[in-house]
Amino acid sequence: MAITNPNTQAIAHGRYIRGSVSKVRRVLDQIRGRTYRDALIMLEFMPYRSTGPITKVLRSAVANAENNLGLDPSSLVISQASADMGPSMKRFRPRAQGRAFAIKKQTCHITIGVAAPSA
Repeated sequence: MAITNPNTQAIAHGRYIRGSVSKVRRVLDQIRGRTYRDALIMLEFMPYRSTGPITKVLRSAVANAENNLGLDPSSLVISQASADMGPSMKRFRPRAQGRAFAIKKQTCHITIGVAAPSA
């Protein structure tokens, strides 16, 4: 096991995830500051569609901490969790009398950072 600086954190990004930023932030606000184990349990039982990609990014951040920094996964805390807006996919739906109705399918970028708890 490597000796690490207590201020180090492992970060993982999920980019171009389909879903709105507000719906993803609603879940991230619930898991920010929790331990890795508690966050996984919460994500498993939340009724939101965005928990799938968030779980994937969280597992990636923990794998980065374990492999790159030598940290123990059972002691990790979610120190950073944010979602930023990505580009919108623009689609058009036909409407009456030859008109077109614009549909914006939103994407977001998820960033999760995990670190060892400060004593």
